[in-house]
Amino acid sequence: MIPDAANTPEHAGLSSQRLSKIDGWMDRQVEGKLAGLSVLVSRRGRLAYERHAGFADIARGLPMAADSILRIYSMTKPLTSVALMMLYEDGLFQLDDPISGVLPCFQDMHVYAGEGREPVPAERGITYRDLLTHTAGLTYGFMSATPVDAMYRDQGVDFQTADRTLAEVVELAATLPLLAQPGSAWNYSIATDVVGHLVAVLSGQSFERFLHDRVIAPLGMMDTSFQVPPEKIGRFAANYVRGDNGRAALLDDPATSLFTMPRAIASGGGGLLGTGRDYMRFCRMMLNRGTLDGERLLGRKTVELMTANHLGGDMASMGQARFSESNYEGIGFGLGFSVMLDPARAQILGSPGEFAWGGAASTAFWIDPAEEMAVIMMTQLTPSSTYPIRRELRVLTYQAIVD
Repeated sequence: MIPDAANTPEHAGLSSQRLSKIDGWMDRQVEGKLAGLSVLVSRRGRLAYERHAGFADIARGLPMAADSILRIYSMTKPLTSVALMMLYEDGLFQLDDPISGVLPCFQDMHVYAGEGREPVPAERGITYRDLLTHTAGLTYGFMSATPVDAMYRDQGVDFQTADRTLAEVVELAATLPLLAQPGSAWNYSIATDVVGHLVAVLSGQSFERFLHDRVIAPLGMMDTSFQVPPEKIGRFAANYVRGDNGRAALLDDPATSLFTMPRAIASGGGGLLGTGRDYMRFCRMMLNRGTLDGERLLGRKTVELMTANHLGGDMASMGQARFSESNYEGIGFGLGFSVMLDPARAQILGSPGEFAWGGAASTAFWIDPAEEMAVIMMTQLTPSSTYPIRRELRVLTYQAIVD
Protein backbone atom coordinates (compact mmCIF):
# COMPACT_ATOMS: atom_id res chain seq x y z
CA MET A 1 0.00 0.00 0.00
CA ILE A 2 2.36 2.68 -1.32
CA PRO A 3 1.31 6.17 -2.48
CA ASP A 4 0.98 6.31 -6.25
CA ALA A 5 1.39 9.47 -8.33
CA ALA A 6 -1.88 8.61 -10.06
CA ASN A 7 -3.58 7.94 -6.72
CA THR A 8 -3.50 11.35 -5.07
CA PRO A 9 -4.82 12.29 -1.61
CA GLU A 10 -7.59 14.15 -3.42
CA HIS A 11 -8.95 10.79 -4.59
CA ALA A 12 -9.51 10.01 -0.91
CA GLY A 13 -11.07 13.36 -0.05
CA LEU A 14 -7.88 14.79 1.44
CA SER A 15 -6.01 17.91 0.44
CA SER A 16 -2.37 17.47 -0.59
CA GLN A 17 -1.67 21.05 0.37
CA ARG A 18 -3.22 20.67 3.80
CA LEU A 19 -1.52 17.31 4.39
CA SER A 20 1.80 19.02 3.71
CA LYS A 21 1.39 20.79 7.06
CA ILE A 22 2.40 17.47 8.61
CA ASP A 23 5.81 17.82 6.91
CA GLY A 24 6.75 20.95 8.81
CA TRP A 25 5.40 19.56 12.08
CA MET A 26 7.49 16.40 11.69
CA ASP A 27 10.60 18.39 10.90
CA ARG A 28 10.13 20.51 14.01
CA GLN A 29 9.75 17.40 16.18
CA VAL A 30 12.98 15.81 14.99
CA GLU A 31 14.91 19.09 15.19
CA GLY A 32 14.44 19.45 18.93
CA LYS A 33 12.48 16.61 20.56
CA LEU A 34 12.39 13.28 18.78
CA ALA A 35 15.14 11.24 17.15
CA GLY A 36 12.90 10.13 14.29
CA LEU A 37 9.26 10.00 13.27
CA SER A 38 7.04 8.26 10.72
CA VAL A 39 3.43 9.13 9.87
CA LEU A 40 1.03 7.15 7.69
CA VAL A 41 -2.50 8.27 6.77
CA SER A 42 -4.91 5.97 4.95
CA ARG A 43 -8.41 6.90 3.78
CA ARG A 44 -10.89 4.90 1.72
CA GLY A 45 -8.37 2.16 1.07
CA ARG A 46 -5.68 4.53 -0.18
CA LEU A 47 -2.43 5.37 1.56
CA ALA A 48 -2.74 9.12 1.12
CA TYR A 49 0.30 10.17 3.14
CA GLU A 50 3.53 8.51 4.24
CA ARG A 51 6.62 10.35 5.40
CA HIS A 52 9.67 9.59 7.52
CA ALA A 53 11.89 12.17 9.21
CA GLY A 54 14.96 12.14 11.42
CA PHE A 55 16.83 9.09 12.63
CA ALA A 56 15.94 5.59 13.73
CA ASP A 57 19.38 5.47 15.36
CA ILE A 58 21.22 8.75 15.94
CA ALA A 59 24.58 7.26 16.89
CA ARG A 60 24.76 5.10 13.77
CA GLY A 61 23.28 7.74 11.47
CA LEU A 62 20.45 5.39 10.48
CA PRO A 63 17.54 7.39 9.01
CA MET A 64 13.94 6.62 9.92
CA ALA A 65 12.50 4.74 6.96
CA ALA A 66 9.50 2.73 5.79
CA ASP A 67 11.21 -0.50 6.88
CA SER A 68 12.44 0.72 10.29
CA ILE A 69 11.51 -1.76 13.01
CA LEU A 70 10.22 -0.21 16.22
CA ARG A 71 8.99 -1.28 19.64
CA ILE A 72 5.20 -0.93 19.53
CA TYR A 73 4.73 -1.94 23.18
CA SER A 74 1.03 -1.60 24.09
CA MET A 75 -0.03 -1.47 20.45
CA THR A 76 0.47 -5.24 20.86
CA LYS A 77 -2.73 -5.31 22.93
CA PRO A 78 -5.20 -4.92 20.04
CA LEU A 79 -3.61 -7.85 18.16
CA THR A 80 -3.76 -10.02 21.29
CA SER A 81 -7.41 -9.07 21.79
CA VAL A 82 -8.19 -10.00 18.18
CA ALA A 83 -6.52 -13.39 18.75
CA LEU A 84 -8.76 -14.10 21.73
CA MET A 85 -11.88 -12.98 19.86
CA MET A 86 -11.02 -15.40 17.05
CA LEU A 87 -11.30 -18.16 19.65
CA TYR A 88 -14.55 -16.58 20.85
CA GLU A 89 -15.84 -17.03 17.30
CA ASP A 90 -14.81 -20.69 17.56
CA GLY A 91 -17.35 -21.04 20.38
CA LEU A 92 -14.79 -21.72 23.11
CA PHE A 93 -16.14 -19.21 25.66
CA GLN A 94 -18.63 -16.43 26.30
CA LEU A 95 -17.55 -12.97 27.39
CA ASP A 96 -19.25 -13.24 30.79
CA ASP A 97 -17.70 -16.63 31.59
CA PRO A 98 -15.27 -16.60 34.54
CA ILE A 99 -11.71 -17.21 33.36
CA SER A 100 -11.20 -19.55 36.32
CA GLY A 101 -12.93 -22.22 34.25
CA VAL A 102 -9.76 -22.32 32.15
CA LEU A 103 -7.26 -20.78 34.57
CA PRO A 104 -7.98 -22.28 38.03
CA CYS A 105 -5.33 -20.04 39.61
CA PHE A 106 -7.93 -17.22 39.47
CA GLN A 107 -10.55 -19.25 41.35
CA ASP A 108 -10.52 -17.51 44.75
CA MET A 109 -9.35 -13.96 44.25
CA HIS A 110 -9.20 -11.31 46.98
CA VAL A 111 -9.28 -7.52 46.76
CA TYR A 112 -6.96 -5.08 48.49
CA ALA A 113 -8.85 -3.34 51.32
CA GLY A 114 -6.32 -0.81 52.55
CA GLU A 115 -3.08 -0.60 54.49
CA GLY A 116 -3.07 -2.95 57.50
CA ARG A 117 -6.36 -4.60 56.54
CA GLU A 118 -6.92 -8.11 55.29
CA PRO A 119 -7.92 -8.39 51.62
CA VAL A 120 -11.62 -9.12 51.13
CA PRO A 121 -13.01 -11.88 48.90
CA ALA A 122 -13.86 -10.89 45.34
CA GLU A 123 -17.59 -10.57 44.87
CA ARG A 124 -17.43 -12.49 41.62
CA GLY A 125 -14.91 -14.07 39.31
CA ILE A 126 -12.92 -12.24 36.66
CA THR A 127 -14.54 -12.65 33.24
CA TYR A 128 -13.13 -12.54 29.73
CA ARG A 129 -14.85 -9.21 29.24
CA ASP A 130 -13.16 -7.84 32.38
CA LEU A 131 -9.76 -8.66 30.94
CA LEU A 132 -10.48 -7.22 27.51
CA THR A 133 -11.81 -3.97 29.03
CA HIS A 134 -9.18 -3.57 31.80
CA THR A 135 -11.84 -3.86 34.51
CA ALA A 136 -10.52 -7.09 36.06
CA GLY A 137 -8.93 -5.37 39.07
CA LEU A 138 -5.39 -6.11 37.90
CA THR A 139 -2.67 -3.44 37.66
CA TYR A 140 0.90 -2.74 36.50
CA GLY A 141 3.91 -2.65 38.82
CA PHE A 142 5.54 0.24 36.97
CA MET A 143 2.80 2.66 37.93
CA SER A 144 4.13 2.98 41.49
CA ALA A 145 0.79 4.44 42.61
CA THR A 146 -0.66 1.86 45.02
CA PRO A 147 0.54 -0.83 47.45
CA VAL A 148 -0.70 -3.44 44.98
CA ASP A 149 1.59 -1.98 42.31
CA ALA A 150 4.46 -2.40 44.77
CA MET A 151 3.50 -6.05 45.31
CA TYR A 152 3.78 -6.63 41.57
CA ARG A 153 7.25 -5.13 41.57
CA ASP A 154 8.37 -7.03 44.67
CA GLN A 155 7.14 -10.35 43.28
CA GLY A 156 8.49 -9.80 39.77
CA VAL A 157 5.17 -9.63 37.92
CA ASP A 158 6.68 -8.11 34.78
CA PHE A 159 5.99 -9.56 31.35
CA GLN A 160 8.68 -7.50 29.63
CA THR A 161 11.76 -8.72 31.47
CA ALA A 162 10.74 -11.98 33.18
CA ASP A 163 12.90 -15.03 32.59
CA ARG A 164 9.96 -17.25 33.51
CA THR A 165 7.24 -18.58 31.22
CA LEU A 166 4.02 -16.78 30.44
CA ALA A 167 2.06 -19.31 32.50
CA GLU A 168 4.36 -18.89 35.50
CA VAL A 169 4.08 -15.09 35.60
CA VAL A 170 0.29 -15.22 35.17
CA GLU A 171 0.01 -17.74 38.01
CA LEU A 172 2.20 -15.51 40.17
CA ALA A 173 -0.04 -12.51 39.48
CA ALA A 174 -3.07 -14.57 40.55
CA THR A 175 -1.58 -14.96 44.05
CA LEU A 176 -1.69 -11.19 44.63
CA PRO A 177 -4.76 -9.16 45.63
CA LEU A 178 -6.80 -7.28 43.07
CA LEU A 179 -6.82 -3.50 43.08
CA ALA A 180 -10.63 -3.34 42.79
CA GLN A 181 -13.63 -5.63 42.58
CA PRO A 182 -13.92 -7.23 39.13
CA GLY A 183 -16.00 -5.08 36.80
CA SER A 184 -16.09 -2.07 39.12
CA ALA A 185 -13.25 0.14 37.86
CA TRP A 186 -11.08 0.77 34.81
CA ASN A 187 -7.42 0.18 35.60
CA TYR A 188 -4.77 -0.15 32.92
CA SER A 189 -3.10 -3.45 33.67
CA ILE A 190 -1.46 -6.75 32.81
CA ALA A 191 -4.89 -7.99 31.75
CA THR A 192 -3.86 -8.39 28.11
CA ASP A 193 -0.90 -10.53 29.11
CA VAL A 194 -3.41 -12.79 30.85
CA VAL A 195 -5.39 -12.72 27.59
CA GLY A 196 -2.28 -13.97 25.79
CA HIS A 197 -2.03 -16.88 28.21
CA LEU A 198 -5.72 -17.65 27.68
CA VAL A 199 -5.09 -17.77 23.93
CA ALA A 200 -2.38 -20.36 24.54
CA VAL A 201 -4.49 -22.53 26.85
CA LEU A 202 -7.62 -22.38 24.70
CA SER A 203 -5.81 -23.02 21.42
CA GLY A 204 -3.36 -25.64 22.65
CA GLN A 205 -0.52 -23.67 21.01
CA SER A 206 1.99 -21.25 22.41
CA PHE A 207 0.65 -17.70 22.38
CA GLU A 208 3.50 -16.59 20.12
CA ARG A 209 2.77 -19.35 17.58
CA PHE A 210 -0.97 -18.72 17.53
CA LEU A 211 -0.53 -14.96 17.08
CA HIS A 212 1.90 -15.48 14.22
CA ASP A 213 -0.05 -18.20 12.42
CA ARG A 214 -3.55 -16.78 12.85
CA VAL A 215 -3.03 -12.99 12.87
CA ILE A 216 0.41 -11.75 11.82
CA ALA A 217 1.10 -14.08 8.88
CA PRO A 218 -2.38 -13.92 7.31
CA LEU A 219 -2.18 -10.12 7.38
CA GLY A 220 1.22 -10.13 5.70
CA MET A 221 2.89 -8.32 8.60
CA MET A 222 6.29 -9.61 7.54
CA ASP A 223 8.42 -7.58 9.99
CA THR A 224 6.22 -8.01 13.08
CA SER A 225 7.47 -10.36 15.80
CA PHE A 226 8.53 -10.63 19.45
CA GLN A 227 12.22 -10.67 18.55
CA VAL A 228 14.29 -8.88 15.93
CA PRO A 229 16.18 -11.62 14.04
CA PRO A 230 19.92 -11.12 13.36
CA GLU A 231 19.39 -10.28 9.69
CA LYS A 232 17.05 -7.39 10.59
CA ILE A 233 18.97 -5.77 13.47
CA GLY A 234 20.37 -3.23 11.00
CA ARG A 235 16.81 -1.87 10.64
CA PHE A 236 16.01 -1.85 14.38
CA ALA A 237 15.53 1.62 15.87
CA ALA A 238 17.05 2.84 19.11
CA ASN A 239 14.76 3.88 21.97
CA TYR A 240 15.21 7.24 23.70
CA VAL A 241 14.14 9.37 26.65
CA ARG A 242 14.15 13.14 26.96
CA GLY A 243 17.62 14.20 28.08
CA ASP A 244 18.54 17.07 30.40
CA ASN A 245 18.91 19.38 27.40
CA GLY A 246 15.49 18.38 26.06
CA ARG A 247 16.95 16.34 23.24
CA ALA A 248 16.72 12.58 22.78
CA ALA A 249 19.02 10.57 25.07
CA LEU A 250 19.63 6.85 24.48
CA LEU A 251 17.56 4.43 26.54
CA ASP A 252 17.89 1.13 24.64
CA ASP A 253 20.62 0.46 22.08
CA PRO A 254 19.37 -1.82 19.30
CA ALA A 255 22.72 -3.66 19.26
CA THR A 256 22.29 -4.85 22.86
CA SER A 257 18.50 -4.69 23.28
CA LEU A 258 16.61 -7.53 24.96
CA PHE A 259 14.37 -7.47 21.88
CA THR A 260 17.21 -9.00 19.82
CA MET A 261 17.54 -11.99 22.14
CA PRO A 262 15.40 -15.11 22.62
CA ARG A 263 13.19 -14.74 25.69
CA ALA A 264 11.14 -17.14 27.73
CA ILE A 265 8.04 -14.99 27.53
CA ALA A 266 5.96 -13.38 24.78
CA SER A 267 4.09 -10.38 26.16
CA GLY A 268 0.61 -9.96 24.72
CA GLY A 269 0.42 -6.65 26.51
CA GLY A 270 3.54 -5.07 25.08
CA GLY A 271 6.08 -7.37 23.44
CA LEU A 272 5.77 -6.88 19.68
CA LEU A 273 8.04 -5.02 17.30
CA GLY A 274 7.18 -4.00 13.77
CA THR A 275 6.98 -1.38 11.05
CA GLY A 276 4.39 1.30 10.42
CA ARG A 277 3.42 -0.36 7.15
CA ASP A 278 2.86 -3.67 8.93
CA TYR A 279 0.63 -2.05 11.50
CA MET A 280 -1.33 -0.26 8.79
CA ARG A 281 -2.29 -3.68 7.45
CA PHE A 282 -3.78 -4.52 10.85
CA CYS A 283 -5.61 -1.18 10.90
CA ARG A 284 -7.00 -1.75 7.41
CA MET A 285 -8.28 -5.17 8.48
CA MET A 286 -10.12 -3.61 11.41
CA LEU A 287 -11.41 -0.75 9.24
CA ASN A 288 -12.67 -3.38 6.77
CA ARG A 289 -14.50 -5.08 9.66
CA GLY A 290 -12.36 -8.15 9.91
CA THR A 291 -10.97 -8.80 6.44
CA LEU A 292 -8.00 -7.78 4.29
CA ASP A 293 -6.94 -8.92 0.83
CA GLY A 294 -9.19 -11.97 0.93
CA GLU A 295 -8.15 -13.05 4.45
CA ARG A 296 -10.96 -12.86 7.01
CA LEU A 297 -9.81 -12.91 10.62
CA LEU A 298 -13.05 -11.84 12.29
CA GLY A 299 -16.71 -11.55 11.41
CA ARG A 300 -18.19 -8.10 10.88
CA LYS A 301 -20.42 -8.32 13.96
CA THR A 302 -17.48 -9.33 16.14
CA VAL A 303 -15.52 -6.24 15.07
CA GLU A 304 -18.58 -4.10 15.80
CA LEU A 305 -18.79 -5.62 19.28
CA MET A 306 -15.09 -5.11 19.94
CA THR A 307 -15.19 -1.46 18.95
CA ALA A 308 -18.29 -0.54 20.96
CA ASN A 309 -17.96 1.00 24.41
CA HIS A 310 -18.33 -1.64 27.13
CA LEU A 311 -17.89 0.59 30.19
CA GLY A 312 -21.37 2.08 30.45
CA GLY A 313 -19.72 5.50 30.64
CA ASP A 314 -16.32 6.97 29.92
CA MET A 315 -13.01 6.02 31.52
CA ALA A 316 -13.22 9.08 33.76
CA SER A 317 -16.37 7.68 35.38
CA MET A 318 -14.77 4.28 36.01
CA GLY A 319 -11.08 4.91 36.57
CA GLN A 320 -8.47 6.97 38.31
CA ALA A 321 -6.23 9.07 36.06
CA ARG A 322 -3.07 7.09 36.81
CA PHE A 323 -1.87 6.00 33.41
CA SER A 324 -3.25 5.17 30.00
CA GLU A 325 -2.55 5.68 26.32
CA SER A 326 -5.72 7.76 25.99
CA ASN A 327 -7.62 10.58 27.63
CA TYR A 328 -10.20 9.67 30.25
CA GLU A 329 -12.94 12.25 29.61
CA GLY A 330 -15.21 11.43 26.68
CA ILE A 331 -13.38 8.17 25.91
CA GLY A 332 -14.78 4.72 26.58
CA PHE A 333 -13.24 1.30 26.15
CA GLY A 334 -14.16 -1.68 24.04
CA LEU A 335 -12.65 -5.14 23.79
CA GLY A 336 -9.02 -4.15 23.33
CA PHE A 337 -9.35 -0.54 22.12
CA SER A 338 -10.25 2.87 23.48
CA VAL A 339 -13.46 4.16 21.90
CA MET A 340 -14.31 7.78 21.20
CA LEU A 341 -17.65 8.76 22.74
CA ASP A 342 -17.65 12.56 22.62
CA PRO A 343 -14.88 14.59 20.93
CA ALA A 344 -16.05 17.78 22.70
CA ARG A 345 -15.64 16.18 26.13
CA ALA A 346 -12.36 14.61 25.08
CA GLN A 347 -11.20 18.02 23.79
CA ILE A 348 -9.66 16.45 20.68
CA LEU A 349 -10.63 16.13 17.04
CA GLY A 350 -12.24 12.85 16.10
CA SER A 351 -15.52 11.07 15.47
CA PRO A 352 -17.81 9.11 17.79
CA GLY A 353 -17.02 5.44 17.26
CA GLU A 354 -13.33 5.96 16.46
CA PHE A 355 -11.12 3.38 18.17
CA ALA A 356 -7.46 3.65 19.05
CA TRP A 357 -4.50 2.91 21.30
CA GLY A 358 -0.81 3.67 21.67
CA GLY A 359 2.47 2.40 23.02
CA ALA A 360 4.92 3.41 25.75
CA ALA A 361 7.51 4.68 23.25
CA SER A 362 5.03 7.28 21.90
CA THR A 363 3.68 5.19 19.02
CA ALA A 364 -0.03 5.59 18.32
CA PHE A 365 -2.82 4.68 15.93
CA TRP A 366 -6.46 5.53 15.50
CA ILE A 367 -9.13 4.15 13.19
CA ASP A 368 -12.14 6.30 12.28
CA PRO A 369 -14.89 4.26 10.58
CA ALA A 370 -17.04 7.36 10.01
CA GLU A 371 -14.26 8.95 7.96
CA GLU A 372 -12.95 5.60 6.61
CA MET A 373 -9.54 6.70 7.86
CA ALA A 374 -6.61 5.20 9.77
CA VAL A 375 -3.57 7.06 11.06
CA ILE A 376 -0.32 5.64 12.45
CA MET A 377 2.48 7.50 14.19
CA MET A 378 5.74 5.66 14.84
CA THR A 379 8.59 7.01 16.94
CA GLN A 380 10.74 5.82 19.87
CA LEU A 381 10.58 8.11 22.89
CA THR A 382 9.71 6.80 26.35
CA PRO A 383 7.39 7.55 28.09
CA SER A 384 4.51 8.31 25.78
CA SER A 385 3.37 11.28 27.87
CA THR A 386 6.61 13.22 27.25
CA TYR A 387 5.12 15.48 24.56
CA PRO A 388 1.51 16.02 23.30
CA ILE A 389 2.42 14.81 19.82
CA ARG A 390 -0.59 12.51 19.43
CA ARG A 391 -3.05 15.35 19.94
CA GLU A 392 -1.08 17.59 17.60
CA LEU A 393 -1.07 14.97 14.84
CA ARG A 394 -4.83 14.53 15.20
CA VAL A 395 -5.36 18.16 14.33
CA LEU A 396 -3.02 17.95 11.35
CA THR A 397 -4.66 14.84 9.88
CA TYR A 398 -8.30 15.79 10.40
CA GLN A 399 -7.85 19.33 9.10
CA ALA A 400 -6.78 17.82 5.76
CA ILE A 401 -10.24 16.31 5.12
CA VAL A 402 -11.91 18.45 2.47
CA ASP A 403 -14.94 16.47 1.24
